[in-house]
Amino acid sequence: MALIYIVEDDLNIREIESIALKNSNYTVSAFDCAEAFFGQMAELLPDLVILDIMLPDQDGYEIMRKMRKNPLTAKIPVIIVTAKTTEMDLVKSLDSGADDYIRKPFSIMELLSRVRALLRRTAESAPKVLTVGEIRLDQERYLVYAGETQVELTFKEFELLRFLMINPKVVLSREAIMQAVWDTDYEGETRTVDMHIKTLRQKLGSCGKQIGTVRNVGYVIS
Repeated sequence: MALIYIVEDDLNIREIESIALKNSNYTVSAFDCAEAFFGQMAELLPDLVILDIMLPDQDGYEIMRKMRKNPLTAKIPVIIVTAKTTEMDLVKSLDSGADDYIRKPFSIMELLSRVRALLRRTAESAPKVLTVGEIRLDQERYLVYAGETQVELTFKEFELLRFLMINPKVVLSREAIMQAVWDTDYEGETRTVDMHIKTLRQKLGSCGKQIGTVRNVGYVIS
C-alpha cells in the first residue's frame, strides 16, 4: 500500500485530497506547512508527495529543491497541485523537480488518475532486486538470500526487510515501521516490531547482524 504525503495549507482542500486517497486504499499523512512535512520525512519517507506551492513558511519550489538535493528524497515523485495556472508557473514547477502538475480547481478523478499513473511509472523504474551487504531481496519473485542461502520469510517479515532495505543506513523508528508494514501507528503495538526483528535476524543467520538497533529509537540496516 503506497504512502502519500500531502502538503497543503488550505484545510478544505487538504481534507478532500486525504479522503479521496484514503478511499482509494492509500495510506495518507497531511501537513499544513513545510516544517511539519520535513519533520515527518525524517521519520518515514513516502512513496509520493502532493505539494501545494503557496505555503506559510516555505513555498513548494523551495521544498522541491531541498528534496532533489538530498539523496534520500531525490527520487520521490512529486505532484504539484496549485492555483498558479500560467505557462511560466508550469515550467517553473517542472524545472524545480516536479513530476506532474495539476491546476486548481481540479477533479478528484483526475487527481487519482495522476497518482496511479505516477506510482505505476515509479514502480516500473524501481530496482527489482534490492541488495544491502550480503542480503538480497527479489521484489518480483518474493525471494530473499542471505549470502548464497535462500531464506524463507513470512509475508510480514518480507515486508519488514524490504522496508529496511529501501531505506539503507536510515534509522527507522518503531512507529514508522508500524505505519509502513502494518498500516497502523498505534504505539502500544510497537513490541510487534521488536519480535519480528528478532525472528528476522535469526532467519538471516550471520547476515542478521546487518540489522542494527538504535536504542530508544528503532532499527537500521547497513
